[in-house]
Amino acid sequence: MNPVATVLRALGGGGLPRTYWVLWVGTFVNRLGAFVAPFLALYLTRERGFSVEQAGLIVSLNGAGAVLAAPLGGMLADRVGRRLTLAGGLWLGAGAMVFIGFSETLGRIAVAAFLLGLLGELYRPAVSAAIADVVPARDRARAYGMLYWVINLGFAIALPLAGLLAGLGYRLLFIADAVTTFLYGCCVWVLVPETRPAAVEGAPARSTLGDLLTPFRDGVYLAFCLPIFALALIFFQSHMSLPVTLAARGLTPADYGLVMSVNGVLIVALQPFVNRLVGRVRRSTALAFAGLLTGVGFGLHALPTGVPWAMLAVAVWTLGEMAQSPVAPSVVADLAPTELRGSYQGAYHMMWGLASSIAPALGGAVLGHVNASALWAGCCVLGLAAGAWHLAIAGARRRRVEALRLERPEMSASLD
Repeated sequence: MNPVATVLRALGGGGLPRTYWVLWVGTFVNRLGAFVAPFLALYLTRERGFSVEQAGLIVSLNGAGAVLAAPLGGMLADRVGRRLTLAGGLWLGAGAMVFIGFSETLGRIAVAAFLLGLLGELYRPAVSAAIADVVPARDRARAYGMLYWVINLGFAIALPLAGLLAGLGYRLLFIADAVTTFLYGCCVWVLVPETRPAAVEGAPARSTLGDLLTPFRDGVYLAFCLPIFALALIFFQSHMSLPVTLAARGLTPADYGLVMSVNGVLIVALQPFVNRLVGRVRRSTALAFAGLLTGVGFGLHALPTGVPWAMLAVAVWTLGEMAQSPVAPSVVADLAPTELRGSYQGAYHMMWGLASSIAPALGGAVLGHVNASALWAGCCVLGLAAGAWHLAIAGARRRRVEALRLERPEMSASLD
């Protein structure tokens, strides 16, 4: 028996189609080379000598590009196909990485950073849509959960590798990241068939603008995205507000690294088992628990304690993150019309991009004008409200899914 297949089956990956595994392995290879994002600010300030303000502007431009990439990539996945959007986006992203790595002036680096966010993130909605195309509805939560797990596994390995490469020269980070991204694109082009469902004969013509806007006109979908956006705002407090809070309590950067390591360790160790657990309950219940755990976990940071308590808090909200990650994109796939799977996944990814842009400023404003306790207590309340909202809209979401099942019989076994 193939030992790799045995391990994947034990982790909960048995029975998923070949195309899924090509995307899964390609994602792992790509994440092994994810060197640019975590070291971009250090590169700009230490290697290029830019001020903190200039570096912040460039990083923000990169984020703005990523926000625009989500709906654009989703629309392209529906219009020109998953395969071309995936491979083309990855190849263009690799080119943008080389561009920023060999740019020297502030203006060129700013343009390159924006292009890296815009082009380098085009592929994400296409991956999610392709998985929805090839994986039956009953298995999607497991498939998305396994993908989320391998992303974190690859990133956990990439961080120390990036540190070693940075010691040899920051330019190597951009080259290595570009190479792994380009290889992922080649993998897709050679091994992944087009998965976009065939258009229905006689269906009315759709406009590009209409495809982009349809998810934002869908009341049930927007009702689902509201708590997702709320939890994303909470999650991204860990990037700025949490280290500031812990530093104010006397924790060192090494302490912060130890605290945050809990997140990666738990995801790598437990995500496959969490996938199995959430696959046995209704999706609204799993999402409600995700809101509860996220709110309580971040709320624990309000207590002025040391490293062990902070590690416990991170462990609690990480469980919430793990509960949501396999379920939310599965719900998006359930709610999307077949011909607009890419656009709906793009709108979902856009929510996360917007949250990553808003959360640092919002958290900083609360810290600056009120205090840390108010910020973390507010996160707790918002998380609990998001969980309750998922339960409140469960009936409307279920009715939508039942209506779509009449058109898409393959959804009959999904657990909603």
